[in-house]
Amino acid sequence: MTEIREEKKAIREKIKAERMEISAEEKERLDAAICEKFLSLASYRYAGILLLYAPMKGEIDVMPLARAALAAGKKVAFPRCDPDDRTMVFRCVRSEEELAPAHFGIREPSDGCEAYDPASNELAICIVPALAFDREGFRVGYGGGYYDRFLNDFRGSKVGLIYSRFLIERAPRGRFDTAADAMVTEKGVITPCPTKR
Repeated sequence: MTEIREEKKAIREKIKAERMEISAEEKERLDAAICEKFLSLASYRYAGILLLYAPMKGEIDVMPLARAALAAGKKVAFPRCDPDDRTMVFRCVRSEEELAPAHFGIREPSDGCEAYDPASNELAICIVPALAFDREGFRVGYGGGYYDRFLNDFRGSKVGLIYSRFLIERAPRGRFDTAADAMVTEKGVITPCPTKR
C-alpha cells in the first residue's frame, strides 16, 4: 500500500503542475467541450439526479452542468464533507447560491438541504473528480478517500470528466478503488475496457 500511495502522490504532483500551465482561454474551451459531450449522454438524459462537485482552482468547471440539470427539472446535489471520518453526504440544492465555503475552502451545501440516499432507486449519475484516469476507468484522486468511501454504496452511474492529456496508461490502484463507468474528455466519451494482465 505504501508503494501505491507514493505512486499516486508523484502523479498528483506532476499533473497539478501541468494543469496550472493550461491558459484560462484553453481551459474555458476544454471545459465547455467536455460539458457539451456530457450533456449528450443517454445516461444523463434519463437520470433523475446529478451528483456534482464544486470545482476548485484548476478543476473542470462543472457548474454549467448544474445549471442545465436544474433547468431540465432534475435534482442536483453536492457533497458535504466530514473531515473527522472522511465521509460525505450529498445534499440537494436549487441553485448554486446555496453553496458556501466550508472545509478546505470548498463550497458545500448546508446541513439543512435535503440529503441524497445512495441506496435509493432513483437513477443517478455521480461525477467523480480526479487528477487523472486510465482507460480502465481507475483514477488518481486527491488522496482524501471521500469518494472511495461514498462509491462503495453508490448504485448509480459513475462518470469521470478529464482533459484527454491526463489519461494515463495505468493508475495505481488499491482494493478500495472503484472504476468509473465512463470518462468524458473534450474529444469524446470513453467506455472503460479492462486489459488482461
